[in-house]
Amino acid sequence: MRAWRWLIGVMVVIFIAASPAHAQKSANTLRIAWRDAIDNVDPYYNQLRTGLVLAHQAWDTLVYRDPDTFQIKPLLATAWKQTDDTTWEFTLRQGVTFHDGSPFTADDVVYTINTVLADPKVAVPSNFAYLAGAEKIDELHVRVKLKRVFPAALEYMAMTLPIWPKAYRERVGPGRYSKAPVGTGPYRITQIDGASEIDLERNDAYFDGPKGHPAIANIVIHEVSDATTEITEILAGRVDWIWQFNPDQFENIARVPSLQAIRAESMRIGYLSFDAAGRTGPDNPMTKLKVRQAIAHAIDRATIARQLVQGGSRVLEAACYPTQFGCDQAVATHYDYDPALAKKLLTEAGYPDGFDTELVSYVLPQYSDAVLGYLKAVGINARLSQLPTGVVVQRALNGENPITSGSWGSYSVNDVSAILPVFFDGGGNDYSRDVDVQKLVQAGGATTDADERRKDYTAALRRISDQMYWLPLNTYVTTYAFSRQLNFKPFPDELPRFFLATWK
Repeated sequence: MRAWRWLIGVMVVIFIAASPAHAQKSANTLRIAWRDAIDNVDPYYNQLRTGLVLAHQAWDTLVYRDPDTFQIKPLLATAWKQTDDTTWEFTLRQGVTFHDGSPFTADDVVYTINTVLADPKVAVPSNFAYLAGAEKIDELHVRVKLKRVFPAALEYMAMTLPIWPKAYRERVGPGRYSKAPVGTGPYRITQIDGASEIDLERNDAYFDGPKGHPAIANIVIHEVSDATTEITEILAGRVDWIWQFNPDQFENIARVPSLQAIRAESMRIGYLSFDAAGRTGPDNPMTKLKVRQAIAHAIDRATIARQLVQGGSRVLEAACYPTQFGCDQAVATHYDYDPALAKKLLTEAGYPDGFDTELVSYVLPQYSDAVLGYLKAVGINARLSQLPTGVVVQRALNGENPITSGSWGSYSVNDVSAILPVFFDGGGNDYSRDVDVQKLVQAGGATTDADERRKDYTAALRRISDQMYWLPLNTYVTTYAFSRQLNFKPFPDELPRFFLATWK
């Protein structure tokens, strides 16, 4: 770690002393670098934050959530009404075309919703579990049916329901579509080079709507393999924008005259998930409550938030982000940093000399290293498997992770229904398999009564915490670095909107 900091410091000094590199303002091209390569850019077949970011540039949803006010506004739909508790009717915008020039119609909405619901390969099925299907009323009107009462339906539609072009996708097939996708968004994807580069071009035929008309003509996204390459690229002037870099490098980057660095807390939270259900094997120590509680007491979350994440990161107690509907941090059990108590609990659980296990992670290595150090201090020898995000996610779905260190941004949906069903509904990410928790989570999403929803979610969060199925670590403070020639505004929902960016 010290060698890395020294290297970056030397690079910064060299960069400042050299002739400044210029952003691609003259070419009207925004060059981006990020680490999480999107294997399948079709937004329904990846659960990466970078995939969600790309989706909102190249596709549109029926409605749009204003990033400042969280107000729902018209996008592909100009009006909507709820005709009963489980039925929404939408009036569609006229004159919208897909990137291939074909018109947007009701058929595209119906095809998208019904196809997604029928496809078991969809990456995050919980995002669509509230939907029963869609039917065409006429060319400009669609009826969407819900399986149950679901108060957050419009918010989910705004964040997670991009619309496919029926005719084009049926003609080329799902595989080809993921290589040459077509949407209606403010940018169109012009080239995908494996897992290394994605090129976008401004959609000059884009309609007048809340996303506006992009000022920047082209976007080139470089998907790099590691944090070192990412920082090297921006210091060398080969890219104009990066994010989620090591907070330790914030001040170094901020010293570069041609760059600006900012921090912004996001809805993303860090967590540890424990295999309480024994999916990795019945002898897994994580199946014992006192072991899970010991780990909660062994980790100094406040120090991780303050010294590693930095920028005002907060320690969390409940498995949700504080502003989300139904998220009551006060109901969760508080686990102090207490290594002595952690060792006592391990002894009571039958592990006075500790044990060996595996920590599977895709978060920044320094976060994983800190967790390893705290575990080792109480006798738990965890082998770190630091892997790409997609690999960790697949391993989790397969039930192969004794302890997962990850982060979750709730697809930027400001409701706990965007996090609790993902990890506690009995699906691939559920490592507790607690039927009582599952019932509470389902009940909380099945009524419009706000008080009843809060009651159910509160009970679920309390049990998750009491049983220590999932240890919330801290809020994420996203770091951004970008050219001083660029006007870019971050938002709390951790969704960069490049279509709103401009050159100075």
